[in-house]
Amino acid sequence: MDIAVFSTKTYDRRFLSAAGAPRHALHYIEAGLAPDTAVLARGAGAVCAFVNDRVDRAVLDELKTQGVGLVALRAAGYNNVDLAAARQLGIAVASVPAYSPEAVAEHAVALILSLDRNIHRAYARVREGNFALEGLLGFNLHGRTVGVVGTGRIGTSVARILSGFGCKVLAYDVLANPACTGIGVEYVPLARLLATSDIVTLHCPLTPQTRHLIDAAAITGMKRGVMIINTSRGAIVDTRAVVDGIKSGAIGHLGLDVYEEESGLFFDDKSDEVLHDDVFARLLTFPNVLVTGHQGFFTEEALTAIAETTIANIDAFERTGKPLHAVQ
Repeated sequence: MDIAVFSTKTYDRRFLSAAGAPRHALHYIEAGLAPDTAVLARGAGAVCAFVNDRVDRAVLDELKTQGVGLVALRAAGYNNVDLAAARQLGIAVASVPAYSPEAVAEHAVALILSLDRNIHRAYARVREGNFALEGLLGFNLHGRTVGVVGTGRIGTSVARILSGFGCKVLAYDVLANPACTGIGVEYVPLARLLATSDIVTLHCPLTPQTRHLIDAAAITGMKRGVMIINTSRGAIVDTRAVVDGIKSGAIGHLGLDVYEEESGLFFDDKSDEVLHDDVFARLLTFPNVLVTGHQGFFTEEALTAIAETTIANIDAFERTGKPLHAVQ
């Protein structure tokens, strides 16, 4: 099958080619999928899209005219896809529901540790010959209360790691995960979790119900000086409200691997450009904020699993007309 792979980077070529050759003809396209680039899929039976590609009605209409029958997402989330439109047009949508939950979980914990012990600030100081410790005071994780919002595979992995640090782990989800309760995690209402947690780490999908889950009202209900970590989807956090919370001292530390307006920003080198996003630029001015560019998934193990599952979805669609991990 001919496959048009959008938003291609060198690492996509490496891992997808290893997983898909020689069974498929992979056509790598650097541009992101959008209404004006969908025409590049002409002749392909499937497109492979990433987290910030647009797969809305306009794009799906164009893909349908090009003869595309499958949108294979090389990601777990599918909030960027108009599923209703895809269903109406008869275009199958597949995702990678699990690749390496440990990769994202470990990155979330790395953000926690870096912020807690001011590793990012200490690194910059030492490189400038400044070995003073003032301003770098941290706290022990042992004995702290951590609230995990969303206890799927990633959230459960985070809970397991932090339990090993000696943290008291609270959790909130619509359904309790036995893997969490089995290690002593306590499920509580969201309001209680926010009110009692020293650290709140977010691992839930982006849905209409979770959009801006962490807003001004939620921040008001948190412990003063709370640390917030988001490695899930950017729009779960209301960034403007979080900026206000940092300025007021309500939020003591913020670690982000995602940002609600990251499309067109993350995954590209913008070092020679002026950032036009004033909210994002404001975030970068705070010493107690650490932002990474959506790299939580970026490990050898995770990229191998993502590529193999993506190709498995395409293989199954070619054989049976249905992908292995259909979203709908």
